[in-house]
Amino acid sequence: MSLDFSGRVAIVTGAGGGLGREHALALAKRGAKVVVNDFGGARDGTGGSVSAAQAVVDEIRAAGGEAIANSASVTDFEAVQAMVQNTMDTWGRIDILINNAGILRDKSFAKMELEDFRMVLEVHLMGSVNCCKAVWPIMVAQNYGRILMTTSSSGLYGNFGQSNYSAAKLGLVGLMQTLSIEGAKYDIRVNSLAPTAATRMTNGLYPEAMLNAIQASDVVPAMLVLAAQDAPNRTILCAGAGSFEAAHISLTQGLYLGRGDNVDEELLARLQEVKDTLEQKIPENGMTQGHQEIMAAMAHHRESD
Repeated sequence: MSLDFSGRVAIVTGAGGGLGREHALALAKRGAKVVVNDFGGARDGTGGSVSAAQAVVDEIRAAGGEAIANSASVTDFEAVQAMVQNTMDTWGRIDILINNAGILRDKSFAKMELEDFRMVLEVHLMGSVNCCKAVWPIMVAQNYGRILMTTSSSGLYGNFGQSNYSAAKLGLVGLMQTLSIEGAKYDIRVNSLAPTAATRMTNGLYPEAMLNAIQASDVVPAMLVLAAQDAPNRTILCAGAGSFEAAHISLTQGLYLGRGDNVDEELLARLQEVKDTLEQKIPENGMTQGHQEIMAAMAHHRESD
């Protein structure tokens, strides 16, 4: 049986086409009331129109669902606040936020203008921050919330010509890590999704045959799982072409080398041991690294006494 979202209210940004449209349609099909947000700009973020969002709303309503259109830019916090207030006035709650809005301004770092770097961070990272900030007090008050960040393999692993996009997408993972910790006591679960899909954003990047294999709808099941009542917390799922994987930011056991004039030379010589992934762990929070290092130092001193 499909996951049930009856009675839930979802905001999906960048939902006028591509992944966002598929997310909005899928949530509505399963009973959610959906705010279809899309600035309606070009792939690089220029321009703007409500028509793309309204077209998706019309699809949802034609299928018997409930939806409203919104054309706020996620970079405009006041406009985002107004969107959230309109959602509350209309349906009285917000259960799900899918941060999907994004733009591309790809160039090698040597050729990239700083304005293009800033704008991509502004839309992907600060746009998600703005939306999270606007819904956070509502989710805290109702003791329930599901937030999804749209990250990317470019952010997790890097990609030529996408230094701005990569920095923004990994920044979203960092945001997820902390919000998932802070929101846990309010049953606000925050996760990330790294999709592989043929959308306006990927036009020209892959041959036609490959694009046919990575339909945006293939990513939807991962979104639904991460937005569901029984969703995990602090999970990075990757999805595309019918396959699903999990990505982790892990910490190796490392080596205690202590202090001294030759530690740098020894570290260089033994760097592969430091990088050995055999007994790596997934830290519970940012204190894990410091705790591991302090415990290693204390153990060394006990052995030396």
